[in-house]
Amino acid sequence: MEFISKTFSGLEEILADELRKIGAGNVTAARRAVYFSGDKSTLYRINYLSRLSVSVLRKIAGFSIKDDGDLYRKSLDIEWEAYMSPSDTFSVVPVVDSGIFRHSGFAGLRLKDAIADYFRKKRGIRPSVDRESPDITVNLHISGNRVTVSLDSSGEPLFKRGYRKGTGDAPLNEVLAAALIILSGWKPDDILIDPMCGSGTILTEAVMNASSIPSGYFRKSYGFMRWKDYDEALFSEIRERSNKEIKVPGKINVKGYDISEEAVNTARRNIKAAGLEEIISVGQKDFMELHPEGSSGYLIFNPPYGERMNKEDLTGFYERIGQHLKYHYGNYTACILSPSEGPVRRIGLKPSARYRLYNGPIECYLLVFELYEGSKKLKNRNIT
Repeated sequence: MEFISKTFSGLEEILADELRKIGAGNVTAARRAVYFSGDKSTLYRINYLSRLSVSVLRKIAGFSIKDDGDLYRKSLDIEWEAYMSPSDTFSVVPVVDSGIFRHSGFAGLRLKDAIADYFRKKRGIRPSVDRESPDITVNLHISGNRVTVSLDSSGEPLFKRGYRKGTGDAPLNEVLAAALIILSGWKPDDILIDPMCGSGTILTEAVMNASSIPSGYFRKSYGFMRWKDYDEALFSEIRERSNKEIKVPGKINVKGYDISEEAVNTARRNIKAAGLEEIISVGQKDFMELHPEGSSGYLIFNPPYGERMNKEDLTGFYERIGQHLKYHYGNYTACILSPSEGPVRRIGLKPSARYRLYNGPIECYLLVFELYEGSKKLKNRNIT
């Protein structure tokens, strides 16, 4: 079987590495996606274990078209009865980059009609469309004259882990938070501090990763559970086997701070919901009053920007971040997520590594600063 794992721009290569480790075959990174092959077990494992996938699609058809009639006729030839029943509700999600269709919605409508007419001719009944909570989500991708039809095996996006009980201002997506941990190079025996922790997502994702807690550990459902060929026994076996691998490292020091009492309380609720309150500590403190623990460690954080602060405050704030890092965090590695255009330049330090990412629609960089005491020089690393 052929699959497509969707992700955010900038994460394709590390997702490809992750999928190989989980057991995917023929892994190929593309734009905001990774293609791979496998069986039903592979599909279930990746949904349950992948920290960097947003959704996983199962390809069921691929063909070329000349016009919208071609799309309808060739979609009508797909054996839809192998994947769904006429009693199932469904929706079509079109992604179209083609001169054949002026509007992606029209392409989606042609596929929807083909599915409905297939069952009307076969069974005398048409399945209903449900855009809010469908049993089956069909993904339609058209690039030029090439069409790919897939089923969304994930249902709700995989960044909806199931542990978050509250959010603060501009909460960080769980997939992006997991990526920051991986790209930073942090290991469980290093101190980790998020000095502007917000709702605690970076902290939670770090400990889940370090402890081999599956990303789907708290989720109740997936799209593939409503497919006709769902193998409940197989998924239960995969879940049980994966859960047996959970092990919190003997020595792990992960802490979060925030200047906002409300943010601290939200982070504590989320961390408790994930069952990690005995491992992660969170306190209320201004970063400028915070001093390092131990002789070295990691700071990984997402400072406020944009609408959360006005321009004048933002410029001075980032200057103070740079000064505080320079004079107080020698031998630490500081990893900062910030918009590509804006105040991060005011930090006044040269990054040893830079990764282009997206936080929602905002182009950002994860900047890695390796700080050293004495000369305060930064160790050079290849900048990507």
